[in-house]
Amino acid sequence: MAAPLDMEASSLSLELLPTDPLLLILSFLDYRDLMSCCYLSRRLNQLSSHDPLWKRHCKKYWLISEEEKSQRNQSWKAIFISTYSDLGRYIRYYATLKKAWDDLEKYLGQRCPRMIGSLKESVREEDLDAVEAQIGCKLPDDYRCSFRIHNGQKLVVPGLMGSMALSNHYRSEDLLDIDTAAGGFQQRLGLKQCLPLTFCIHTGLSQYMALESVEGRNKYEIFYQCPDQMARNPSAIDMFITGTSYLEWFTSYVNKVVTGGYPIIRDQIFRYVHDKECVATTGDITVSVSTSFLPELSSVHPPHYFFTYRIRIEMSKDALPEKACQLDSRYWRITNAKGDVEEVQGPGVVGEFPIISPGRVYEYTSCTTFSTTSGYMEGYYTFHCLYYKDKFFNVTIPRFHMVCPTFKVSTARMETNHNEYAVDEDEDSTDTDEYEDRRRVLDIPAPSGRCPRHT
Repeated sequence: MAAPLDMEASSLSLELLPTDPLLLILSFLDYRDLMSCCYLSRRLNQLSSHDPLWKRHCKKYWLISEEEKSQRNQSWKAIFISTYSDLGRYIRYYATLKKAWDDLEKYLGQRCPRMIGSLKESVREEDLDAVEAQIGCKLPDDYRCSFRIHNGQKLVVPGLMGSMALSNHYRSEDLLDIDTAAGGFQQRLGLKQCLPLTFCIHTGLSQYMALESVEGRNKYEIFYQCPDQMARNPSAIDMFITGTSYLEWFTSYVNKVVTGGYPIIRDQIFRYVHDKECVATTGDITVSVSTSFLPELSSVHPPHYFFTYRIRIEMSKDALPEKACQLDSRYWRITNAKGDVEEVQGPGVVGEFPIISPGRVYEYTSCTTFSTTSGYMEGYYTFHCLYYKDKFFNVTIPRFHMVCPTFKVSTARMETNHNEYAVDEDEDSTDTDEYEDRRRVLDIPAPSGRCPRHT
C-alpha cells in the first residue's frame, strides 16, 4: 500500500500544479508572505512576481493609482518595493494619513485655496532623525508619517486646524512644521517632554503632544494646556485632552472638516459642532444651534468652562410674504450639571432686532460660561408680524447641551495639596445673549474691541 501513496504524493508536487489556482491562492497573501514565497522555490519565485498580485498591495498600502503607475513607468512590484524602501516603517499608517491629507486638500482646494497654499512640502527621513537628536526624544511613527506627506504649514492666518471668533477674541491654529515644533519643545516642569503641534499667533495657544508618560500624561496624548490660576506653583498645569494619538487626533479632525461637520465661513474652518437633533421648527421659522468649547478661556481650577454657540434663524422660502416678522425679545432657561436653573429675558439678540422674511437667514454667535463641566440651554424668541403689528408669537429655541472635554488636573497641585484639586461647582452660569457678538450669515470678521456684556 505504501508505493501507491508515494506515487500519489509525488503527483501533487508543486511543480505540477496548474498556474491559475496557484495565482489565486497567492492573491490572498499579504505582502510579507508574498515576498517570502520568492525564496521558497523557483516556481513560486516566478509566480509571486506576477505583476497583478502587487497591484492590490500598491493600492492598499501606498494609494498608488493607475495614472501614477503610468507616469512612473514601473511594474507594480517595483513600485511597491521602492516605496517600501522609503516609507516601510510607516506602512501601518501611511494609507490612512495619505487619504486624510488627500481628502482635506480636495475639500479645501475648492473652499479655502489660501489655506492649501500655506501647506509645506514633505520632509526627509534624515530631517526627522535630526529633530529627534535635537530634542532627545523619539517621535511617534504616525506623526513622522504625516510629515513625510506634508510638513505642516506656514505661520499664516487662517490656520489649518480651525478658527473661532468673538468680538474681543480670535483664535486660528496653524499646524506647525517640524522645525518650528522642535523649537517649541518643552522641558520645563508642567510641560516636560511635550511637543507643540499647533500654534495661534493671536493667543499663543498650542496643542501639545506628550512624548513620554510623565507628569500624569499618557505617552502621545494630545492636549491644551490650562494653567491653574489659583496655584502658587507655576508648574501646576491642567490639561484638556483632545486626542490619544496623532493618527486619531488628525484623522478625526479631517473627517469633521470634509463631511461638513465644521462650517467654512469666509475661507476659515470654524470649529462649531452641530447636533442634527438640535433643530426646532415653529410654523415657517426654523432655529438650529451649533456649539464649541473654548479651552483658552476656560480653567479647571477655579472651575470656569467657556462655551460659544452659533444660532441660525431661517424662514422657509415657501412662506407667504405676509409671514415676515421681526424679533423683539429672547428668553433663556439655563441649567447646569447640578440642576441649578437660571432664567434670562431681554430685548433683541446681541443688540439687534432682526427682520425675518421668506428665504432669509439670520445668524449670530454668543457665549456663556458654566462652573460645572456641562450644562444646557433652551428657550424661545418672541416675534411680531410686520403686516399685523399687534400679532405676537413665540419661536422655540431647541435644547442644546454643552460638555467640557475630558481633562486631567495638574499632578503638581495634587502633590502639594491633596484637597486643592477638588472642583468647586457652586458658581452660577453667566448671562448669555448680553455677552455676545453679532454675526451675519457668512460674515464673521476677525474681532476687535471689547466683548459687550449687559448692554
